[in-house]
Amino acid sequence: MTGTDRPAQRNSSLALERLRVLIDEARREGREQLATERELAEEIGVGRRAVRRALDVLETEGRIWRRQGAGTFIGPEPGHPERQIAKLPQMSNMLEVMEVRLRIEPILAQFAALRASPADVAAMRELAARVAQAEDMDSRELWDSALHRAIASAAGNALFLTLFDVVDRVRQDTNWRHVREALRSRETFTLYMAQHTEVIDAIERRDPITAELAMRQHLLALQERLLFQSSAHLPESG
Repeated sequence: MTGTDRPAQRNSSLALERLRVLIDEARREGREQLATERELAEEIGVGRRAVRRALDVLETEGRIWRRQGAGTFIGPEPGHPERQIAKLPQMSNMLEVMEVRLRIEPILAQFAALRASPADVAAMRELAARVAQAEDMDSRELWDSALHRAIASAAGNALFLTLFDVVDRVRQDTNWRHVREALRSRETFTLYMAQHTEVIDAIERRDPITAELAMRQHLLALQERLLFQSSAHLPESG
């Protein structure tokens, strides 16, 4: 290390130490953004290069994040929603998906019974028929998802529909195809089709209580099958 390097290192260490204090103070005061590099350099009494080096360290530690043209912000960088959604299949499982569906879709069916138009109901019946007529698993999954989304859309709530779409994207992940296939047998398929009809009939009658109950029973039947399949693959205890 040369003699000229030592002062630079001392300045960077001083800047890092002082910036940690400034970040803690900003947190206590409820501030989310630091001053500019020039202002920080003047306040600390070091060069901008030393401040920049210290900020690099703090960013690596996750204590700040920077956006060009916007400034330096306190805390870890917020994740991009699309990237977070893309990671959900690896972070979650089908049982968690079913737990969320049970909280969302019965309410969507209830709202659909209050708000669906005759055209909405006709579209639901057409999609239910396509599910019943599907000749392979891929087609059946496609039309089943479309039917459930049609019910969600008829609920007339954009935020609920967005939540539904996120959950459905996770549910449709290709890595879980074998799980979805295991949920459907000839016997359960007949049951699921009858339950679809019960939900749509209740929506058409403007019966929100029955629509919610019918959707809940449909999802509980799926959950029961999922739990059965999961337990069947557990190793036997000794």
